[in-house]
Amino acid sequence: MSNLLRKHRAAAIVGAAIIVGAGALPFAFSTPAAVAATAEPGGIIAPGGSFAPIVDADKPAVVTVTTTMKVTDTSADAGDSPMDEQFRQFFENQGIPFPQQEAPQHRPAQRAMALGSGFLISPDGVIVTNNHVIQNATDIKVTLDDGTELPAKLLGADAKSDLAVLKIKAPKPLATVAWGDSDKLKLGDQILAIGNPFGIGTTVTAGIVSARGRDLHSGPYDDFIQIDAPINHGNSGGPLVDRDGNVVGINTAIYSPNGGSVGVGFAIPSDQAKAIVAKLEKNGSIDHGYLGVAIQPVTADVADAVGLSQPQGALVASVNDGTPAARAGIKTGDIVTAVGSETVKSPKDLSRLVADLAPGDKRSLTVWRDGKSMDVNVTLGGNDDSKQAANDSGDGKVQPSNQPSIGVGLANLTPDLREQLNLPHGVEGAVVASVNPDKSAAAAGIQAGDIIVSVNDQPVHSAHDAQNAVAQAGKAGRKSVLLLIERGGDKTFVAVPFSAA
Repeated sequence: MSNLLRKHRAAAIVGAAIIVGAGALPFAFSTPAAVAATAEPGGIIAPGGSFAPIVDADKPAVVTVTTTMKVTDTSADAGDSPMDEQFRQFFENQGIPFPQQEAPQHRPAQRAMALGSGFLISPDGVIVTNNHVIQNATDIKVTLDDGTELPAKLLGADAKSDLAVLKIKAPKPLATVAWGDSDKLKLGDQILAIGNPFGIGTTVTAGIVSARGRDLHSGPYDDFIQIDAPINHGNSGGPLVDRDGNVVGINTAIYSPNGGSVGVGFAIPSDQAKAIVAKLEKNGSIDHGYLGVAIQPVTADVADAVGLSQPQGALVASVNDGTPAARAGIKTGDIVTAVGSETVKSPKDLSRLVADLAPGDKRSLTVWRDGKSMDVNVTLGGNDDSKQAANDSGDGKVQPSNQPSIGVGLANLTPDLREQLNLPHGVEGAVVASVNPDKSAAAAGIQAGDIIVSVNDQPVHSAHDAQNAVAQAGKAGRKSVLLLIERGGDKTFVAVPFSAA
């Protein structure tokens, strides 16, 4: 089992750093003798001194979702999933340790039961929960607040947003909760989390909004509300409500060094979830738009290197062959600044705007290319997760050339070097033969053996080409130069400031 208790929720393990889906709790457990059903508010000042009126109104609409699924042995990929690596990088970038977990024991294929939470949004039995709570389930049951257990039908689910909609046949009109406005939430606002942690029964915890817009790099819709109200295994899919008792989020994940709550939880904002839930209830699924590019942020150095006035947009690091982007003429080095009338300030903006569109939708992308803005018309494709796709001596000898302005020595890409670096024949450029540790290239992460494919969006085929392009950027008064680097089969842009003489 990986460090993440994630979408397939195989009969699960505590001890993950980010637990996407506290809903993957194995159903077999023994209830502790002394467990508080409601956490102490810890200094939170509730209206009238108590949250009881909110709980009385909302608790009857909160349900427990129990699923039966097939569980297979997942020990082979423990700690190696792409999702684990994304979370590890995210927390290391924030200076937060990513706790290690002992490898789980081998488990043969078997049936298991797991549980999560959900909430009713219509009296006739429509329920919202997380996708990972019900993913791969062969049977779904819902337990109402009064203990009534009913079979549930899956109306629709969407992995990208981690949302799912269920339907039960209600014996009578059921209690519901109303959607709130998550956009109005401010840091420090009071919130309540309601769910069924560890299967001990419906539990209410109180806290505040700790942060907004958290990106856990798990999908295009990452825009989590961070809360300090304790949530644990089993809380996934339960409502996060404001002081008016309205749903402002869906509790989804926790950061934890030990598998339990440490006051760092994440919820999907209601303003994002509401529209997706409506589509799932109506259509059963969502086919997201697909562009087919790899993108990265535009830093101040990148913006300066390409003459962009503001460090914003999404820098195209590569374009997948045969994709909508390739057919539209999007090029590596383009900076996407708008989709239609919507401004793109970051890669996340572009990902979300494209994902919100449908296959076949036509949009005009505004891109910055060769020092000017231009529009490119594109027809989006369908959702496909598997793609979300020196001196030139001429004699074949390596001849390093010092480039004091950024601190690299360059060499031609000879057949011998190509073989040593295991490069395919299609790769062209200049080899970084040496890096001065005291210059800006080293500080920017340039390494010996990197291939400079282009300089300021201009392809280079030799060390001489690269040297001249860097020199021209300096003469033009640029403060930095934008290099497209190939390393280990991956391409990425690196902005390197010119070093002082």
